[in-house]
Amino acid sequence: MSNRTKNILYTVILLVSVFVVYQYRKKSQQPVYLEGNTMGTTYHITYFDKDRRNFKQQVDSILEQVNYSINTYLPQSEVTRFNRGSGALKFELPYLRQLLERSQEIVRASSGAFDPTVMPLVNAWGFGPAEPLNPDNLELDSIREFIGFEKVAFNSDSVWKRDARTQLDFGGIGQGYGADVVTDFLKSKGITDMLVEIGGEGMACGRNRQSGKPWEIGILDPNSTRQRQFFKAYVSLENKSFTTSGSYFNYREINGKKFSHTIDPETGYPVNNPLLSVSVFSADATSADGWATALMVMGVEKAKELLSHHPELDAVLMYSGTDRTIEIFITPGVKDNIVVKQ
Repeated sequence: MSNRTKNILYTVILLVSVFVVYQYRKKSQQPVYLEGNTMGTTYHITYFDKDRRNFKQQVDSILEQVNYSINTYLPQSEVTRFNRGSGALKFELPYLRQLLERSQEIVRASSGAFDPTVMPLVNAWGFGPAEPLNPDNLELDSIREFIGFEKVAFNSDSVWKRDARTQLDFGGIGQGYGADVVTDFLKSKGITDMLVEIGGEGMACGRNRQSGKPWEIGILDPNSTRQRQFFKAYVSLENKSFTTSGSYFNYREINGKKFSHTIDPETGYPVNNPLLSVSVFSADATSADGWATALMVMGVEKAKELLSHHPELDAVLMYSGTDRTIEIFITPGVKDNIVVKQ
């Protein structure tokens, strides 16, 4: 074979190789989108996979199992049967036990500002599956007698009550936990770049291959309405969870007064402080979701104090200023990744 023929052959091979690599990279940069309904809300998942595998059936099956374990709106879920009963409930799936363990960690670290035993109070104020009581002070005092995570005990096998009236509600942590379960499943399939979101809580893993940048998450302006939603800030995230808690659209109006869906376990009342919304970013969505609930209960100053002692948590606090403007506090760890709209 002459040198000229060899050069032509090498050139053809090089061009073919370049084309194959180009097509491979082009294919790997086209995202797969999944969406559906779960936990009384919606989920949206974006991920990159060179084989463009569609995991919707598996994701739906996993979320169905998580719901069967922790969803209080399902009559036969594990948590509903625990709430109705007075004896021990044996775990059928791993999810309820795992969430109890994670909840216990945040209950202790937040000194009870986050507490999933608020279920009777959630129902009393009309934010749960039961009919609201519109409670007066006397009723609240009687309900608070069986509020407290220390009234729930569990081991690797079962969960039981120390007070037969105690009930659990995972509305302040469940969606974040669901996002973690789905994220772990996709990681087990080799997915490294993805955005998993359930009802506004989720995980941003790796990067957005289309843009070549970290994932960008919008934080709703507290002045948003259900009909008109707009963002107050944008945050860039890579291998971080995200969640935002706030009154926004989930409140009840009684005698012309609005009551937040976030309940203070200590007082028994919906929170009433200048804090309008809390966005938390951490290593996992379960922590972010639970801590966002706790910080909403704490209020501005206590939340700032706690965050100063927990560098593993980053947060954005939006609260009412003295002149009715929206004040914003951002922890140092995430400050460089946030753009606030003026």
